[in-house]
Amino acid sequence: MQVDSALLLQLAFGGIATGSIYALVALGFNVVFKSTDAINFAQGEWVMAGGMMAAWLHQQFAWPLLAIVPLAVACVALLGLASERLSVYPLSQPSPMAITLVTIGFAIATKAIIMLTLGKMPMSLPSFSGTQSIMIGGASVQPQALWIVGLLLATMAAVHVFFERTVIGKAMKAAAADREAAALVGINVARTVMWAFMIAAAAGAIAGIIITPMTLTSFSAGTVLGFKGFSAAMLGGLGSLPGALVGGLLLGLLEAFSAAFISSAYKDAVAFVVLLLVLFFRPAGLLGRAQVQKV
Repeated sequence: MQVDSALLLQLAFGGIATGSIYALVALGFNVVFKSTDAINFAQGEWVMAGGMMAAWLHQQFAWPLLAIVPLAVACVALLGLASERLSVYPLSQPSPMAITLVTIGFAIATKAIIMLTLGKMPMSLPSFSGTQSIMIGGASVQPQALWIVGLLLATMAAVHVFFERTVIGKAMKAAAADREAAALVGINVARTVMWAFMIAAAAGAIAGIIITPMTLTSFSAGTVLGFKGFSAAMLGGLGSLPGALVGGLLLGLLEAFSAAFISSAYKDAVAFVVLLLVLFFRPAGLLGRAQVQKV
């Protein structure tokens, strides 16, 4: 069976755009995991909160997107800060399991708060730069898809610079490598955890905002996005920031091509299958390092 090259290119563009969203969600999972060894199950709800907050601001005040986007990201980052300060920080012994269980409470509370304050109806945002499709090699690309890819790369670059060039970022890397040693040299480990939750929430908010013009959003949208972001993080390597990019893009491409050549009915099952395969055959992921058990 001969496949049209324009179709392949169309599927690739769609997969990259979708995978870019998964990569941003996976980035939030990985930042928290590097700092705490815990899984942040609230990540998907922070994605939803970003989209809902931006859509509500646009609906209520009709402000330009240039003002709405940073404000919504800041609000969700503060939500991440409040969640960590109120629930994780007071723990006397914040073990990875304890933090993971607490984040389940974050997720439930965030979903309930958004539902009660912003409503249950789906909400939308206008495209950042119009809806006129762009033709590339016979395939049509929506301008919003280019924004998604561009903002993913910009966010990844900003996070890399943060960790490599700033004092706070270097302190977070040190605390992630060895919490006890970092504390002995004067690093406030609890503060690095706070920053990790804020960065994760901001990354999730960006993902939620930039996908809303294409798919709408609602208070229930975070669960699926969170699961797919977690699958992408596992695929790339949990705790690996480059792994978030690789895992997200690969998962997006797998979804796009499986929907076209197998069945669109199984599109959402791809993330589940990928997660199972990774857990069975390579738990460390593609770019992650297997942990060595200390005797």
